[in-house]
Amino acid sequence: MPPASHESRAASLTLAARGEVRHDWTVEEIEALFALPFNDLLFHAQQVHRAHFDPNAVQVSTLLSIKTGACPEDCKYCPQSGHYNTGLGKEKLLEVEKVVEQARAAREAGASRFCMGAAWKSPREKDLDVVLEMVRRVKALGLETCMTLGMVDTDQAGRLAEAGLDYYNHNLDTSPEYYGEIITTRTYADRLETLGNVREAGMKVCSGGILGMGEAPRDRAALLQQLARLEPHPESVPINMLVKVPGTPLEEVEDLDPIEFIRAIAVARILMPASHVRLSAGREQMNESTQALAFLAGANSIFYGDQLLTTSNPQAEQDRALFAKLGLHPEVVEKSARETCTDDARQQAELEAALVRRSAAALDARATELAYDAAQA
Repeated sequence: MPPASHESRAASLTLAARGEVRHDWTVEEIEALFALPFNDLLFHAQQVHRAHFDPNAVQVSTLLSIKTGACPEDCKYCPQSGHYNTGLGKEKLLEVEKVVEQARAAREAGASRFCMGAAWKSPREKDLDVVLEMVRRVKALGLETCMTLGMVDTDQAGRLAEAGLDYYNHNLDTSPEYYGEIITTRTYADRLETLGNVREAGMKVCSGGILGMGEAPRDRAALLQQLARLEPHPESVPINMLVKVPGTPLEEVEDLDPIEFIRAIAVARILMPASHVRLSAGREQMNESTQALAFLAGANSIFYGDQLLTTSNPQAEQDRALFAKLGLHPEVVEKSARETCTDDARQQAELEAALVRRSAAALDARATELAYDAAQA
């Protein structure tokens, strides 16, 4: 990426300092942010982060593959694609009880959100009913729920929302210009349509991308532009570092410089100030220093546990040790307005019932007292 001019750097510093929620960022403005001196970029990203979040709180989520392998898509990064021989076996959709058991264990380990992923192009009707029951049961445990099931139409999105699904994950992966080099079985427009269906159904959006797939620096800027153009911004933005899996077309791609990855985290934080920016796949390949820089750059969400969908993840004990070393703590899930209203209504009903019981008891006592007095007369 060519160095930005003094004027464009100054303008970008001004934009970054404001921390405004915008949907009209140009690629040139975003490139100028990427070109800022590293210390300046992180300083402004941290300012934006502190204006919207507790800087030492990290959202902790757990991810479970509920159906693995034999996906008909040809995503060049994915070991679950049926187009490549990665040694990954095909598995059927998990039973609801097994999913609930895993969700309960995740909650006890400190997770506040439970994410479920299935290797589908889109869910079939017979599978969707099972998935809806998973959502209801996991939601009943007090966890936030998230799913990634491929493309969903308006009806499917509506049914998922009705079942209580909080978030739907559907990544854009890369820029519109580079997308065709990575995936040919689904268009960029298909992905945007699914995100629109999810938002229309009233669910929150989880959408991000994968870095290190051989894309140019401008592609990283263009990916973040696409995400920032969504109105409202995705509530969750996973930034993945490519995990190079043997057997996939990208297994020999050149590694992305970790500093460039941190720059992308910082720019994502500036562009989407109120979104959770998730340090996602690829964390196992990152040392503690790189992860610490990512948190400093504005990442405030991680997947917690031993495995993601099919790739390994830093173990929970390692994460707890890193949190302790950095003075970080899991984010406490705030109840939605609807949940708060429900709780308030429940408390009001309980209070009214208690008052009724108290009034009835008082009347009974008074009646007894009067009867006693009459008997003495």
